[in-house]
Formats: sequence, structure tokens, C-alpha cells
Amino acid sequence: MTLVSLMTSSDLSNTQLAPLDRAKQLAATLLSERSEASGALVARQLHEVLGALDAAGRHGFQRYLATEFQPDRAALRGAAERYLADGTAEAAAALARAADPPRQELLRRINMALGGTGALIAMRSEIASCLRGEPVLKLLDADLKHLFASWFNRGFLELRRIDWQTPAAVLEKLIAYEAVHEIKGWDDLRRRLAPDRRCFAFFHPALPGEPLIFVEVALVQGLATAMPPLLSRETDEDTARAQAARADTAIFYSISNCQDGLRGISFGNLLIKQVVEELKAEFPQLTRFSTLSPIPGFRRWLGQRLAKGGDPDAALLPQLESDGWWNDPTQSEKLRAPLLRLCARYLTRQPSIRIDPVARFHLGNGARLERINWLGDSSPRGIQESFGIMVNYLYDRESIEDNHKAFVRGTIVRSPDVDALLQA
Repeated sequence: MTLVSLMTSSDLSNTQLAPLDRAKQLAATLLSERSEASGALVARQLHEVLGALDAAGRHGFQRYLATEFQPDRAALRGAAERYLADGTAEAAAALARAADPPRQELLRRINMALGGTGALIAMRSEIASCLRGEPVLKLLDADLKHLFASWFNRGFLELRRIDWQTPAAVLEKLIAYEAVHEIKGWDDLRRRLAPDRRCFAFFHPALPGEPLIFVEVALVQGLATAMPPLLSRETDEDTARAQAARADTAIFYSISNCQDGLRGISFGNLLIKQVVEELKAEFPQLTRFSTLSPIPGFRRWLGQRLAKGGDPDAALLPQLESDGWWNDPTQSEKLRAPLLRLCARYLTRQPSIRIDPVARFHLGNGARLERINWLGDSSPRGIQESFGIMVNYLYDRESIEDNHKAFVRGTIVRSPDVDALLQA
């Protein structure tokens, strides 16, 4: 491992170095520290220096982390040879220690500084756009993901209900982070937090005011098949309370990840299952828990399929390219049956194929493909992604595990309604 010369504690106040060089020396010093108190001091100073770097400086520091803090090759080779020679558990543990890059320990120590966790999340978010062009950064990305998987496990997550009494700073973040159905200001947000709506989010002690992921829920009667009624802002609070009391179905209509630096760390499965339990406790009359979900990959898949030529459905292309066909009842009715059939085929392809990401998430979590809804979302985004079609994925508490196992084996569990579309 090649490191720049280490600094003593008295050198840490040295401001003669260029900011990037000072950050590098502080990092090397931090890794060498044996005292927890001294390490915390160095971590805090490093955090301050990194916060003052410009984009080029941060990128230089990220490359430094990725390239300089590798496992000791001689020690790793020796540990591997010992393991191959005797194969004992002790030799395996020694090999694992030798393979653990010093970079991971350095990242753990950087995390000792106040705000260190948020800074590391921001670092991973920033390097995401560089991974393809600079493969060496994948080492740093992998180490950060590995550490986050431990730091953000279920034992550290706190589920909170978000309502109109939640601090405004958190509510502002919901407006900013909503990734599925845009929240158009405070009035729109207030409707989504009405008595017949629920919003829950996961938080972490290291990021107390930052939601990690949140879900929006509508309490309704029967399966919701379209977004406009769910996003309506006309209902007064008394009517909304009465609707919540009559509801037999909870519709999960938006799930938004808030921290790009935590991509690949799974929260959604835990969130849905825990929210189901919370809702069931508050509203014992609820009998169904379902999503109303987008199909972000459908239009792209269908366009590629029909563009190949020779497909009997290729005649649909000119009609689908005509502007505003979804607002013309005559045109849209002609397209309804073939598009629903094709969407059913798209959603029931083998899981080993690159299937729709939202479908993979819900089906992999044990939901059932319940219903495909015509023009459930005719917003510009809905038309662009899936010709306005939306899906209900049903979470049946009694069959979630069986459905998940079937998905792993390559079977898409679906309702008779979806089967009927496939045979149309």
C-alpha cells in the first residue's frame, strides 16, 4: 500500500498544503490513529476539509480512496495459500481479514465525524455518474455499499407516520423527493395527508431529518384503477374521515427512494410489510392491500418489438404515434384490447429476462399480478411510459412467501383476470 507521509497531531493545523493534499494526509493519518479520541478529532478535521473542496477536488479525493487503500498483496497471498493448504475455519477467517481493504476501515473512521454518514452517502451519489468512465471507482462504490448495508439494516431503521403536524423541513423533503406522482405544492401535499390517506417513511438515527424512503397510501373501497381519484383535492376532512372508516382496501400508490447514495440498499420490502401491519392495527376492517403502479418499461419494450417488423401488431404503431389518441374515445377503444393483451405479455415474461423494474420489485416481494388497468394514468408521464396503463399488485399476507418462492423459480403469480388478457 503506497501512502503519503503521515502527519503528527501538531501538523494537523497546517494550512500550507493545497486542500486536496491536506485531505489526503488527514485520511492517511486517520487510518494510522490508534486512539479513538484522536481519531474522532482527525475525522472531524477531514470532514471540514472535504466540505470545502470543489467538485474537482472531491473527485481527486475519491480517486485517491479507490486506488491507494488496497489489501496488502503479500499478506493476502499468504492467507490464501494457508487456507488452500488446510481449509480450516480459522484460515478462512484470516483470509477474510487479509482481503478486507484498508479503505473500508478508513470509511468507518470517516463516519466518526458528525455528519460523516451523510457525507459518505453524498460521496456515493456523486461517483455514480463516473463509474462507467472510471471503473476504478467501482471499488470505492462497492465498499460504500457494503458498509451501508450494515449501517442501514432493519435494526437501525425507524418507521414514522408523516402527517400535517410533521416538521415543515421534512414535509418539504417529501415534495422534493416524490418520484412517481409530482406533489404540486402545499395544497397538494395537504390532500395526500388527509384523514383517508396515510404516509409512512423510514428514518435513520444518523440522518434524523432525512427520510430514506416513503410510501403514500389511499384508503378506499375496492381496487383503485386510476390515479385522478386518488390525487383529487376536493374532499373535505369530515368526508375523508368517513371514507377511511368505510375503506376495505389500502392502495399503495407511490413509493419514493430519497437518497441516491443508498441505491441498492433495499428498504421497500421492509417498508411495505411493516406499513401493512400498521394499517391493519389502525383499520381492522381492511381486507386488501394493493398497489396502483406504473409500468415504466412497457412503451420502450413494445416500441422495440414492433419496430422489428413482421409482428402482426405492427399496425398499431401509426395509431399510437397520433397525438392525443387517449382523449378520443373512438381511437382509444380500438387500442384498448390489443394494448392490454401486449401489456399482460410484457408483465408475465420469465423473471430471468430483464422485466419491468417496478414489476420485479413487487413480484419479487411476494405480490400477485392482480389487474391491468386501461388509462389509469393519462398524465404526460403515464402516456410516455406505458400508454397510460397501470397495474394493481396485490399483497395477500397469507401468500406472500409462496408468491416470492414462485417468482424465484421463474413463475409470475397472477390472477384469472390477467390470464384472460393473455388468452385474448
